Amino acid sequence: MNRLAGQQTGFALGNTIESKTKGIWMWCVPHPNKKGHTLVLLDTEGLGDVKKGDEKHDTWIFCLAVLLSSTLVYNSLGVIDNMALEKLHYVTELTENIRVKAEESRDEDESADFMSVFPSFVWAVRDFTLQLKKGDKPITSDDYLEGALEFKKGSSTQTVQYNLPRRCLRNFFAVRKCFVLPRPASTQNMWKMEELTEKELESKFLEQANTFCHYIYNNSETKTVSGSRTITGTALGNLAEVYVEAIRSGNIPCLENAVVSLAKIQNVHAVEEALQLYMTEMFNLVQLPMCPEELSNIHTDAEKKPIEVFITVSFNDNGQIYQKHGTC
Repeated sequence: MNRLAGQQTGFALGNTIESKTKGIWMWCVPHPNKKGHTLVLLDTEGLGDVKKGDEKHDTWIFCLAVLLSSTLVYNSLGVIDNMALEKLHYVTELTENIRVKAEESRDEDESADFMSVFPSFVWAVRDFTLQLKKGDKPITSDDYLEGALEFKKGSSTQTVQYNLPRRCLRNFFAVRKCFVLPRPASTQNMWKMEELTEKELESKFLEQANTFCHYIYNNSETKTVSGSRTITGTALGNLAEVYVEAIRSGNIPCLENAVVSLAKIQNVHAVEEALQLYMTEMFNLVQLPMCPEELSNIHTDAEKKPIEVFITVSFNDNGQIYQKHGTC
């Protein structure tokens, strides 16, 4: 994550058994490749910390990461095997903890709904020491992931359980990518990762880490919500509050409802900002006494910038309800 930000330090690197990150930490930096875009990095606390003892907490952290991201990076250690997939059981609970539409019928293709709004999925396998081969033939890291997601044939309880996380990953995440990264340094140096220079890191790790970063920079889409509506920084903050409030209230976060709530928050703010600018413009231009025609002309000129501001700040103002309210 620090490398994605182009920095040596920032997000804490734990070198003891104690977890460093609590909740979700956010870091915003100018996007290195896309002018006018911001790269928003969300670092979640480790899932499955034995000291928490509250698995629902981890489930909500995972759900929030899915809801707020355009690319979800899942970070695990060693290899992708059945145990690693079982640890990713949070993905099997997404349909229970996230709703796409306010009212969903049983006949709807639920997986298609989720796939249309969920982020792309990247599995980053740390400290990977195996050779990427199947039989005698070399394979790519993507082949490795897709091979791990193959189903077992059969209908026994064990087979259904085995296939469940694989089915969910296939059904919910249309774009899947895998990177395998060797150990970045020796065991002794791993304890002081934040102090190491690039020369002290393993060349193979640097090569893979750079490939990973370039993939994220070039392939991560702009964050959108239902209807392909682009999310700005302010809207992302409001969206996070809407989802967290739903969770705190004991409700299931709903993407359709969140868009409605977000539109109200953003558009009320847009009206207030536009009206404030309009008042400032009018005070600067009006010099009483003034005939009605002159006042009308000044009003026409003064409302141009506020309307532009409103259009920039507003979100999903269907039917121009808020814009009409602000200009009436």
